[in-house]
Formats: sequence, C-alpha cells, structure tokens
Amino acid sequence: MEPRFDLMSNELGAKIAKRVYNVALAIQQSPLPQSTQDLVMLRASQINGCGFCVDYHTKDAAAAGESAVRVNLVAAWREATVFTDAERAALALTEEGTRLAGSHPGVSDETWARAREHYDDDQIVALVALIAMINANNRLNVIVRNPGGSYEPGMFAGMAN
Repeated sequence: MEPRFDLMSNELGAKIAKRVYNVALAIQQSPLPQSTQDLVMLRASQINGCGFCVDYHTKDAAAAGESAVRVNLVAAWREATVFTDAERAALALTEEGTRLAGSHPGVSDETWARAREHYDDDQIVALVALIAMINANNRLNVIVRNPGGSYEPGMFAGMAN
C-alpha cells in the first residue's frame, strides 16, 4: 500500500503536524497515567482502522514496558482480566467517544459516571482531549493512507515547539 500524500513533506502539513504533536505532548505530560494513554490511543486506532497509529501505539506501549498480553487484549478488553477498573472505564469512554456517527448514541451517562469515579478533573480533561486528538490523528492518517509498519519509538521526539 502506497501513501496518497506525505503530510510531513508539505510545509502546511508539517506545521499542522507540529501543532498536533504539541497538543499530544501536553496530554502526555498530564496526570493521566501513561499506560492508560497508550491503551486509549491503541483502542481508538483499532476501531478506526488506522494501521499507522496501531503500529505507533503498539510499539510505544511496548517500549514503555507494557506487557504483550495487555497490548494484545486491548481489542477484547471487555473479555479480559488484565485491565484495572479505571482502565476499563477509560476504554469504554474511548469506544463511545470514537463511535459518534451513525446509529451510536454517543457517550452514555453511565460511561461518563464510571470514568468520573476514577479520574479527577485534570485527568478527565486529558482523557477527553486524548480521545479527540487520537481520533483526529487516525483520520489524518487513514485519509492519506499512511501505512503501518515503519514507526520506530521516539521518531517524532524532535517535533516539539
């Protein structure tokens, strides 16, 4: 599969990517646990069929010490025993926040309440922003058909500012 367009080789595309990366950096530096961030980004990317992002977030999670069992079970988290109640609440919010179109009713009050049981105000802001941003990233990469397989952990570290 060949990409349709290289956003990073375009001046405007690179400028936008840098801004998106800085938002991601603010979220990464938030009090939301990094392991939760990794699981959320992976799950949204799976739902959206973004090969580049699944590759990216699988490799980053592994590089951060996440177990292969947990990474491999993210797609079936409801039927797995390896996630905490807080992580399960974040994954439920991710799924409902990602599946906003069509017949899906959006984020339910029950899912929101479960997330609020586990996350304080700063963490919930980070979680909501993370879900929104990973969905935006998924769409950018799917639209331009950016393929998975070439990501190396840390390869975007120099994009800040």
